[in-house]
This record gives sequence, structure tokens and C-alpha cells, in this order.
Amino acid sequence: MASNYKNSDGTSKVLVPVLLCAFAIPVSMLFWIINLIYSVLTPDSEHNNDGYSVISPWRWLSAVLIPILFTGWGLKRKSLDLSGAFLGLFTGFVLTLSSYTHVACLMAFFFTSSKATHFRANKKRKLEQEFKEGGQRNWIQVLCNGGMATQLALLYLLDVGCGERPIDFDKDYRSSWLSIGILGAFGCCNGDTWASELGTVLGNTEPFLITTREKVPKGTNGAVTWIGLFVSLLGGLVVGLFNYIAILYTVDTIALQLAAPQWPIIIAGGCAGLLGSIIDSILGATLQYSGIDDNGRVVERPGKGVKHISGKQIFDNHSVNLLSSIIMALTLPRLANIFWP
Repeated sequence: MASNYKNSDGTSKVLVPVLLCAFAIPVSMLFWIINLIYSVLTPDSEHNNDGYSVISPWRWLSAVLIPILFTGWGLKRKSLDLSGAFLGLFTGFVLTLSSYTHVACLMAFFFTSSKATHFRANKKRKLEQEFKEGGQRNWIQVLCNGGMATQLALLYLLDVGCGERPIDFDKDYRSSWLSIGILGAFGCCNGDTWASELGTVLGNTEPFLITTREKVPKGTNGAVTWIGLFVSLLGGLVVGLFNYIAILYTVDTIALQLAAPQWPIIIAGGCAGLLGSIIDSILGATLQYSGIDDNGRVVERPGKGVKHISGKQIFDNHSVNLLSSIIMALTLPRLANIFWP
């Protein structure tokens, strides 16, 4: 019977959560004590008067434990390498500390994009020269996908404090702007990932270059299909849905009743996914090199036997992802402020 509770290496399965708690609890308590000392030394701070300076031990614990859990999952699923896991811990820590609604956007992006990466991996291996099993995002990819959202979460902590607030541009403009910006960054990244990972292996239609409508091989930077654009919309909607559910379950009920309707956040996520994917495709078609080698695989660098398809060798895929997420994070709050009921 005892063997049912052991891994293949003989380690008890019960030991894993025990070790996590043994690590997370003292670290979170240390953060809480430091924060408490700071609040005592700065009793006249603006955030202290509003009750945001002293962060509860439970939030510190969540900010340590939640990133450990999902980076551990990413390592096990080969969705992250070691460097990506370390930066992912920091990104998850900042987002969880600022608001549970923010880390909900990260979770929606991380888990669903990882699933999308695994989808029909054998077919992608034949199309992509630099295919990696499971995706295995390194620190550069984590930075390009989550860097903008992390910066906005840090600004949220400094300006608003930590805590969950409803989206209401009339009553709470700054927190609403920053939260929608975080949604925009993750919605953009998730929509683009869904489009590239699912759009290339779904359907039999040849993609076309978004700038010229010319038919190009699958995997070409800046190439889109109608089904790819559709799944990018779905990818953004999923991020918006996760954010909406987190708002309903974490924001104070009275604050929700007094605030503007929250359902448009789902639509905002869908817009971020679709528009972000289009922006990424335009940048990829013009500022990112695409060619086809002798084996029929699409490559991103010129070389012997490589036939040019589109774009100039100015940015790589990581730079395009980062730039499109920045554009979407800065644009979506403005659009939401105009159209929010």
C-alpha cells in the first residue's frame, strides 16, 4: 500500500507540499515583518493612511507560493527551462502581490499557451527549424511576454498599493488604467501564441502575408490565416474571462455594486488578443526576416540556399513579441476608457 504514495524515485508524494510550505511560509513571514517595520518607520505615508502599506501575511504567502506552484508545473511540463522558471518566479511574485486579478491574467496566458504549444507537436517539428519540445521558454521569452505586465504591476504597487479593485475609469482611473494595461499585455501575448501555435496546424488553407495578401509557407513571420485570427480572438477572450472571474470572486461586493459593469473586461481581452496578433504580424512581416531553406523549412536568418520571403533582419521574434505587448498595453486602456459603459 505504501508504494501508492511514492514517486518512481521513492520520494513520498506528501513530502512535496510539505517542503513547499516549509519554504514558502518563512519567506512570506520575512516579507511581512519587513513590510511591518517599514510601515512603523513611515507612519505618515499616503498608503499607510489608506490601509495599503501593511500587506497581510496571507498575501505574502500567496505571492511566494503561487509562483512556485506554476513554475514547478512549467518545469515538469517542459514549458520552462531553469532560467525561465527563475524569472517567472519574480514575475508571478510581483503580479500576485499587486492583485489576484493580475496573476489570473498570467495564469490564463501561461497555462493555455503551454497547452497550445503542445498541440500537434509532431506537425510543428516538420515546419519549424528551431522547434523545442514543449516550448521550453527561457528567461528572454519570459521577459518579452511578461516584462511589460510586470512593470505595470510594480507601478500599481507604488501608486495604488496592493489589493483588488473593480474597473471604473470614472471613480478609480489610475488602478483601472494599470489593470487594463496588464490585461492588454497578456491578452496580446496569448492571442499571438494561440494564432502561431494553433493557426499553423489547424485547417489546410495556405496562410497569406498580412501586408500584401500574398500566399506564403506556413511559419512565415507576418503570415496569418482566418482561423489563426479567430483563435487569437479566443485566446484574448480567455484572458479576459479569467480576469473577470477573479474580479467577481476577489473584489469587495459593495465596491462591485458601486462600480461600472465589469463584463466588458472579457471583450477587452478579446480585442487585445486579436489586435495584438495583428500588430505582431505587421511587425513580423516588415521588420523580421523570413526565408525558406533547401529543406523547405522557414528560417529567420539569411544564408546559403535560403530564399527570401519577406521582411528585413531588424528584429527577432522576441523583440517583436515585446514590442507588440508594449503597444497593446499602452493602447488598450485608452480604448477601454472610451468605450466602457
